[in-house]
Amino acid sequence: MKKIGKLLGVFIVSMLVVAGCGNGNTKKEDTSVAKKTPEELTLYIVRHGKTMLNTTDRVQGWSDAVLTKAGEEVVTAAGVGLKAVDFQNAYSSDSGRAIQTANLIIKENEKSSDLKVMTDERLREFNFGTYEGDLNHTMWQDIADDQGVTLEEFLKNMTPESFANSVAKLDAKNVEEAKVNWPAEDYKTITTRLKAGIEDIVEKEMKNEGSGNILIASHGLSISALLATLFDDYKIPEGGLKNASVCTVKYKDGNYTLEKINDLSYVEAGQKK
Repeated sequence: MKKIGKLLGVFIVSMLVVAGCGNGNTKKEDTSVAKKTPEELTLYIVRHGKTMLNTTDRVQGWSDAVLTKAGEEVVTAAGVGLKAVDFQNAYSSDSGRAIQTANLIIKENEKSSDLKVMTDERLREFNFGTYEGDLNHTMWQDIADDQGVTLEEFLKNMTPESFANSVAKLDAKNVEEAKVNWPAEDYKTITTRLKAGIEDIVEKEMKNEGSGNILIASHGLSISALLATLFDDYKIPEGGLKNASVCTVKYKDGNYTLEKINDLSYVEAGQKK
């Protein structure tokens, strides 16, 4: 009986070893879907929604204000219009109005609502120095007077470059205020930071896995300055870029392509739903 018991024990142990080896050699089926890095990027560059300083016609560059109720509604409509776009990542300047705009758009998204908006100070609006918070009309008239033209002539022929350089020139005369305030930026300073910011985003996102769709919330003049730097034939739309408008830029193989400018179709689509 003892001999039979020993033989039975050896048999059971042998079967367990075989079973264990069998399980170890069995390959499990990989059901995960491999993500790929994008071959191209689509940049959805959005101007922030209307703010309280916009409504009072105040100079608003590095100074900041929250979106108005109407501004939030328009940006939310843009978000609804963009809800089917699978965003790989979302960026904004570090100004509150741009952050608020990006978050409202992401909140409405069907596929990317869990994204955290990343901020970059290089995406800020122009800095207008001592004119920050002043009336726009005052700044514009000062520039027109300095150039020896009428206000109407200045506004008609204004470019982001001439505008920035004129403000920087006038601001530099405010010596006492310049001691405690950030000086107004000239155009080269502005475009250098903007281009560096966008190039860093592009380089990073081309290495990330995902759809290749990137949301960027920035500011009217800065968006126009960036586009003018990337595209020689870019012209600022009459009246400037609208709040919550979208400019679409493609990037592939080191080249940028401008697809749409001042596009309000996403806002309009969202307002219909």
